[in-house]
Formats: sequence, structure tokens, C-alpha cells
Amino acid sequence: MLTSPSPRDTFHGRIADVVTHLTAEGLPLTAPTPPSAAPHEPGTAPEPDGRTTLAWCTAALMLANHHHTPIHQQAPSADALMRERGVRGLAELHSDLHHGAPVDYHFTRCPYCSGTADDPTEPTCEELRCPPEAEFADHYHLCPVCDGAQYAPEYHAEERLTELDRLLTDAISTPRPSRLGLPRRR
Repeated sequence: MLTSPSPRDTFHGRIADVVTHLTAEGLPLTAPTPPSAAPHEPGTAPEPDGRTTLAWCTAALMLANHHHTPIHQQAPSADALMRERGVRGLAELHSDLHHGAPVDYHFTRCPYCSGTADDPTEPTCEELRCPPEAEFADHYHLCPVCDGAQYAPEYHAEERLTELDRLLTDAISTPRPSRLGLPRRR
């Protein structure tokens, strides 16, 4: 019996693939510090950006797949994306790759959580400073890219078609005002 890989395995596989490509090209696994981020005081150097995080690897893969180029050519772009906007930048990048249209994650699988709607990095409540009472309730950490939208195209397509049918019926049955009674412009 074949079983599909778990989301965790998928995410680890995504990171492993990108790290393998970077290593093969001799690229460091930490992004070089940009010149504009040079410290003003000694001992306050900014932390280097890791190229082995799920967010960075997702950005690099999205860019490489979209531009049909090797991952190592997209490393500087992924560095810039993560520095500028963090994980939320993936949602904006995904929208940009769809020609600027907003992406509806009910119909398009989220590139970060792969449609699970949960935060794939599984941060702890302590890290996120969740209120203590959340521990006893059904408490989830939603994906920061799709905000927990459930990827269910079959369900949402039927729901949306029902709503469109209702709107069309309303539009047809609503009498439109006559243009004859309106004053004319001169």
C-alpha cells in the first residue's frame, strides 16, 4: 500500500533539495550581509540570513520554477525577499507571479504550507507569546502566508457557483430603472 508523504517530510524534502543545489554550486548556506547593513557600532553585527529556512527555500524554488532558471541564480532574489518582507513576502511573491492578482488559497495551494493551513514551522506558544488560556482551547498556529485558508477547490468551487447563481437570479429578477424618466444632459 502506497502512502503519501506527510507535510513534515515534504517540507524537509524541500529544504534538502535546495540545500543540495546550493552546496553543489558552492554557495554559502547563509546569505552574505548586505553592505547597507554594516554595523554603526562595533559588536552589533546583524545576524546572517539563513538559506536553509523553509521560507527562504520556498522563495528560491518559487522564483526558480517561475523563471525556469537554476536555484543558485535566484539566491540573491530570495535573499532580498526574505530581508525585505520576511515570510509574508511569499504571499506577495506568489501574487506577483500570478501577474499581480490576489491569490485565493482556497483554490491555489499555498506555497509555504502546501495547503495544510497550519504554520509549517510549528512555532511554540511560548515563542509566539500566546495567552496562557489558549493552551486549553482548540488552539492552532495558522500559516502566515495563507492565513489558514483551507485548500479545498472542490468544496469552494461549488459554494462559489451557488453564490454566483444567486447573484445572477437576483440581477435578472430585479427591475431596472427606466432611462426614459431620467433628465438628459446637455
